Amino acid sequence: MIVTTGLSLSLAAGLSGWFDRIFQFYPEAKIARQAAFTAAQRENRTENLERSFLAVLKGWGQSDRSVVITGGKETMVGQGIELPGDGTVMHALRQLVWATPERLARERPNPQREALGQFLAEHQLGITCLVDGPSLTLLVGVGYSASRRPFTYPQVTQLMELASIMESAIERAHFSAKAQHTEQLATVGLLGASIAHEIRNPLVSIKTFVQLLPTHHQDPAFREKFFRLIGDEVSRIDQLTEQLLDLASPRTYSVQQVELHPVLRTSLDLVAAKAAHKNIEFFTEFRATPDVAYTDASAARQVMLNLCFNAIQAVEANGHGARWVKIATRNTENGIEMAVADSGPGISEDIRTRLFQPFHTTKSTGFGLGLAICSDILANLDASISVDPPTPGAGATFRVIFPCQPLSS
Repeated sequence: MIVTTGLSLSLAAGLSGWFDRIFQFYPEAKIARQAAFTAAQRENRTENLERSFLAVLKGWGQSDRSVVITGGKETMVGQGIELPGDGTVMHALRQLVWATPERLARERPNPQREALGQFLAEHQLGITCLVDGPSLTLLVGVGYSASRRPFTYPQVTQLMELASIMESAIERAHFSAKAQHTEQLATVGLLGASIAHEIRNPLVSIKTFVQLLPTHHQDPAFREKFFRLIGDEVSRIDQLTEQLLDLASPRTYSVQQVELHPVLRTSLDLVAAKAAHKNIEFFTEFRATPDVAYTDASAARQVMLNLCFNAIQAVEANGHGARWVKIATRNTENGIEMAVADSGPGISEDIRTRLFQPFHTTKSTGFGLGLAICSDILANLDASISVDPPTPGAGATFRVIFPCQPLSS
């Protein structure tokens, strides 16, 4: 008898250890709660959270079966189970909050509770409970325990607490996923609008030269410049459309040592022609010596064009007084400064603080992306952009600092 009892105890201890290893049992509510908190803190993806919570529920209930079903008013889905959000099973659970086969056997039968009982039997669940959150409904269930004993009311309260922890974590993960998706859509939209805005610059240049062509077609120098610049601008549009087709890839820059003045001069004809067409004087004052900077040539050219075209539009909108735009360079302690100044109405202090934010514009047309694009480009080049404080009666002056050292790592 003693030998038999000893063998039975040894076998029970062995089976208990085996079940613990296989099912990751958490016989104590405190351990299960801590496991749920740990999973909630460690995981931020819904599918990973649900996988972790399934393991916690199995361990808590000492069972090889658990379900985590989430959804809303329309549908509840999880572990291959799909329940109508307003169906009889969900309606019964909203009335009872929790259910076990034993409780349903004691309750007065009705069609909804019978449907709930069939649900528990079909999915071999010994207990289930429901948590209705602000925007998410969570149903959790655990299969029969290894001992086959019914779940007690203290265990019901434990499961309700676990379900509340799980609902909060999954709801947070849902909100995070929605926020990330919204951010991705906003980024794609911003990139698309940015490139559309960038395409306008070469189109404006082409339009300007086409308008000037009837009166200057006899000028050989003009024709040579026209054909060269039109070709360059069409190539630029082609490059931008390629970017539009590849929005998923991040924008990259080829930073290298360049002489800044030749880079800027390649597009000054476009600015001068645009200014002349609007009866605006255009000045240059390149004083930086040396003019070697570490930057991306096409990006620097694009920033210069954006700033100059913005300046021309500002002067045109002013409608009175002097009409001029000036671009100048000089050496500073931090690098080479390119300044673009105009005789427009200037920028008020309240607008100045939001000037480089996307979709902020003082113009009646356009995306309001030009300065935001410039700021974004320059940030990737270790360069900076700023605007001078407003001065009564003076226009606006934007200052770009290009580094004279390689990009910081």
